[in-house]
Amino acid sequence: MKPPDESSVSEFDHDTFRELGYRTVDIIADYYESIDDRSVYVQADPEDIVTAFDEPLPEEGEDPELILDAVEEFVIPYATHNPSPRYFGFVMGSGTPLAPLADAIAATVNMNTGGWHPAPSGTEVERRCIQWLAEAIGYSSETGGLLTSGGTMANFTALLAALRKHTDFETTDLGLQETDRPRYTLYVADHEGHSSVVRVADMLNLGRDAVRRVPSHDDFTMDVAALEQMLEADQANGDEPFCIIGQAGSINVSAIDPLDALADICAERDLWFHVDGACGAVGAMVPEFEPRYAGMERADSVTVDPHKWLFIPYECGAVLVREQEILARTFAMDASYLRGSVAETPEEFDYYEFGPQMSRGFRALKLWMTLKHYGQEGYQALLRKSVNCAEHLDTLVRAHDHFAAVQEPNLFIYSFRYVPADLQEVLVDPPAVPLVRVNQYLDELNQRIADEVVQSGLAFLTTTSIQDRRALRMSICSHRTTIDDIETVFDSLTEIGARVDEEWRENASLPV
Repeated sequence: MKPPDESSVSEFDHDTFRELGYRTVDIIADYYESIDDRSVYVQADPEDIVTAFDEPLPEEGEDPELILDAVEEFVIPYATHNPSPRYFGFVMGSGTPLAPLADAIAATVNMNTGGWHPAPSGTEVERRCIQWLAEAIGYSSETGGLLTSGGTMANFTALLAALRKHTDFETTDLGLQETDRPRYTLYVADHEGHSSVVRVADMLNLGRDAVRRVPSHDDFTMDVAALEQMLEADQANGDEPFCIIGQAGSINVSAIDPLDALADICAERDLWFHVDGACGAVGAMVPEFEPRYAGMERADSVTVDPHKWLFIPYECGAVLVREQEILARTFAMDASYLRGSVAETPEEFDYYEFGPQMSRGFRALKLWMTLKHYGQEGYQALLRKSVNCAEHLDTLVRAHDHFAAVQEPNLFIYSFRYVPADLQEVLVDPPAVPLVRVNQYLDELNQRIADEVVQSGLAFLTTTSIQDRRALRMSICSHRTTIDDIETVFDSLTEIGARVDEEWRENASLPV
């Protein structure tokens, strides 16, 4: 198949396009069919990957069939396979089967969902998705909100609205330039607060120190009494608190803060209550999990990331804000070219007036199609499956002599440590020598275990810091993961841990 000539450079003929489309669908179908058998992490040398894409800008057009050949030869084999049932890194949606088709359709019609007129159906699909998300988690279905690129932009949208609403100063035109402004502060749990909160404080030019880290309990939830003491101290110091952030499924251990108590404090002090539920808020869809989220329905805003535990592929974040009018006061602006000559209609609803983006892709279609495909009952079954896998992993950890649990299982993210039995005894009953070397050894051991599993291609998992100690972390966020996958990976962790510990012990200089 030849590249297009100058006279038809912008289009394929219909038969050619169909052939390319059929082949593309075959590539996608073959990928899904083989996903269980693929190495989760790329097995090629990084230099080979760089070399594969090291080519100059093409001077002449290339045959589309050859371009698809390159996709099959380089792009897919050199990918990290997030759709794998053994992908446990970060918190990434595993990709629902209708989503690639939805994205193809969205790219075809190519609506800009920044405004209603350039995207009538796109706007209404997104509005419906926001209402469905709110209804699913027990939030007001009359809520405002919009889809975003992810949790960071969702938190940014909510926290800018919070700042604009709660300050006594005008900030829309003057910003934070006045010298007599107080320091605005916001509050999140010290251990489990997501890094995006710090980034948002930076983006808002509040300064990273504006994020106040509130001490946590042993279960990693925010200490409400400590929060109240910090609020009193900061106000006495001349600071102006404006927002409290509760976690609804934290990034390392799936902790859910005492949301009702935080809502009470916000109501008493007239503070904005934001729930960062990017990782776990959708767990409220499951009736037996719903009580854990008591108080989330009282939040002024909630972050929900469909491209996490709703399995939607990137990008698809969301923010729900109880009062749409607050978003309008925060983001609305006008320009003559945004109106043009099209008469306004009663149905008009322009998303550029409610969030930071002017140009916006049609993210909502893949979410809308998938919500319709699975329905509430289908999603509830898949969410239960993830939680059951995490609970089974906890059972394996607690039953094994050489592993140590660091949390109770809660939702789908689970962290734990490999600690040989004799070193567990040392940690409980330490000798008369410092334990620094033991802890350093265990940190290095757990990192090596994770590295070997990832490099083997069997699975992808990460490490994290739990109470200043290195731990293994598995985000069981794939709707494809089964108990068999959990057991297979746990067996590998066990084997690698025992082997590396034996290899390292002779030169470890441990007090045992």
